[in-house]
Order: sequence, then C-alpha cells, then structure tokens
Amino acid sequence: MDQACCRLVSTAEGFYSRLIDRNLCVSQECVAVSKRITIMGSTGSIGTNTLEVVRALGSDYRVVGLAARQRWAELESQCRAVEPQVVAIADPKCAEQLRRMLNGQVEVLEGEAGLVELAGHRDTDFVVAAIVGSAGLASTIAAVEAGRHVGLANKEALVMAGSLIVPLARQTGARLLPIDSKHSAIFQAMSAGSVDEVRKIYLTASGGPFRTWPMEKIASATPADALLHPTWTMGPKITVDSATMVNKAMEIIEAHWLFGIEVDAIEVVIHPESIVHSMVEFCDRSIIAQMGQPDMRTPIQYALTYPRRLRGCARDLDFSAIGQLRFEPPDLHRFPALRLGYEVARAGGTAGAVFNAANEAAVEAFLQGRIPFGRIVDTIREVLDRHAVQSNPNLGSILQSDAWARNEVKECLKS
Repeated sequence: MDQACCRLVSTAEGFYSRLIDRNLCVSQECVAVSKRITIMGSTGSIGTNTLEVVRALGSDYRVVGLAARQRWAELESQCRAVEPQVVAIADPKCAEQLRRMLNGQVEVLEGEAGLVELAGHRDTDFVVAAIVGSAGLASTIAAVEAGRHVGLANKEALVMAGSLIVPLARQTGARLLPIDSKHSAIFQAMSAGSVDEVRKIYLTASGGPFRTWPMEKIASATPADALLHPTWTMGPKITVDSATMVNKAMEIIEAHWLFGIEVDAIEVVIHPESIVHSMVEFCDRSIIAQMGQPDMRTPIQYALTYPRRLRGCARDLDFSAIGQLRFEPPDLHRFPALRLGYEVARAGGTAGAVFNAANEAAVEAFLQGRIPFGRIVDTIREVLDRHAVQSNPNLGSILQSDAWARNEVKECLKS
C-alpha cells in the first residue's frame, strides 16, 4: 500500500489527525480496526447510545470499562450485557451494592479516584467522556494524560480547562474526537480543506422549546416547559442548557479550543429542523455542511470508527418528508446567554470555569423550583461580573474558581 495512504496531518492545535490523500482507500494495514472502549457516564444518554453503537459495529469494537456516578442498578445491568473488565462508580455506598450484585465477576473501582483510574486504564484504547458537567473534568484529563484517544461528549471539560487539555493532548498524543453533534459536523466538514483555509464556522441551533415564545412568558417558564425539547432527547441538565442556549454558548468556547478558530469567526445560526448539524465556510466562499437526522448515534459512531466510515444504526434521512430547511439569526435579547458565550471565550483564563459552575448551580436551583427560568442567565451574569479573571490558570486555580462561583450563586440567590 502506498505510504501516502497513511500520511496524517495535524490541525492548528496539533492533536486532530486526518487523511491527506482522500482518493486512496485506507486499508487494514493503515488503520487499526479493533478498539477497546471505556465509557465514562455509561448510564446517561450518550453512554446508552454508545452501547447501542458498539453492539451494531460488531466484534471489532469491545467495551472494556464502564463508569457511572450513582446508578448502580443500571450499571450492573450493563455489566451483564457487555461483560467489561472493570467498572467505576463515584458513590462508595453504591459501589458496595454493585460489588455484591456482581459477586466478584467484574473489578469495581469507587470514588473520584476510581473514575480517574478507569479513564487512564492500560487496557483501554478509546475513552468516551460522557460524564455531565464539571464532574467529568478529572477523568477527561486522566484519559488525555494517559495518551488515550477521547470521544469528547463532555463539553464542560474544554469550557473549564481548554487551555490545559489542548496542550496536554499535544504532548501525550491523545486525539480528541468530538461526539457533540455540532462539533462532529464541523470536524467532518473541515476535511474538505485545511485549517488555514477556513473563513467561518456556523454552529447551528434548534432554538429549543422557547424559540417562538413571548419573552415575558419565557421568564416564568417551568422545568416541565424547559424539558420539552423539540428535536433532541437528552438529559435534564443539557436540555435546560439548550432552552437557555447556554449549551450553544459553551459550544462556541469548545469550537474555539477544538479547532483553533478565532472566536469572531464562529457564528451561531438558528435552524429549527436540526438537520444541518453545522457548516464550515472556506476562503473561496464554499460552504460545506454535515447533515443527518438528529440522532446522537451518528457522531458517536464517527468518533469510534474514525477515519473509517462503517454501516450505521442511525435513522435514515428522508428529504421529501422534511419539506424545508429554515435558517435565521439568533435573537440575543431572547437568548442573552449567547452574548455571554462570546465574552467568556474572549476572556479565556478562569472565565470558562466560572461560567460553567455558575450555570450548573443555577440550573440545579431552577430544576428544584427555587428560581424561575429567567433567573438562570441573570445569575450567571452576576457571578461573572464579580469575578477577576486569571489569565493563565493551573488546574488548582480552575477548581478554586469553580468552587468560588458555586458559592457566589448561593449568595446571589439569597437576594
């Protein structure tokens, strides 16, 4: 096989790889097919979808590790189904239950240290980082530090610590492959050219459940209202983030770190049908889009099989049934979180950690019925305004900023 077939190039951040010669087939000799996979957050939406994808891909893809925070009964059921070598569960009390049920058949690690140990396990080739929120940061860093390739579903890791994770991946040779549908779409579209030819990235957004609501009604929306996403089925926290568009604000920051693209070259566009997952515009004004059903199994599978494409289990797309594809600019008055996303991305440093922590604490308060929907983004803004950004933080500074922001949310909600 011609050596050009195996030639790989890095993007501006130095940790993505992609094929140069698109006209040559990639043989088994060039790309290792068999993958041993660990799923961090296996009982969540991304985790369960990943298990479906792995089953569909066949025996070349094997789950060797599973991790959850508390859902020991679901984790035990998954162990029966896929027979991993080792599992981890964050809650020590749940670990006792899990060990009793598994009866020594699977090694059980526990606590945050157990999650970190599993993420860097020597028998793992590929780690799916799908633990929601800041809780997934330590295990994501551990996987990158160990040089494992990472399917990144936890966008909060890069929002909080992109300045640490990206250089670390470059040092260890870990490859970060996006599982988020929007960033997977960008990654796929960018294969049409080189990074220095990119003029703009278009991040699409459905607009969530409140795209057409009167603004005064949005402010008093209930958790039940916010959890009725029009196109995607996700966990409660990310569904609320989609309703506020904090999720899209985080995606701006994540895209900046993943692709080395200037913040001002990232544009959000509302696309209610959620068929075009994102687009890349090149310097010649060509725009390449990745399209498909709103089905997370597609980006999950692409991350697992990259750079190959295999027959998938996602739903077919019927253009005649769709009828039309609409695009419109976002209303920054309706979705003020988008403006915050750009501000935080430009500020860098500890701003991302504060943004994420304030959002997590405010969303928790909203889901518990302690604040109205309209207070979520206002609270994040208040906390950011009180924060003095540290420009070049280490992990300790990032974690301190996270803790500070959570405490500030408590103070804000007292008033």
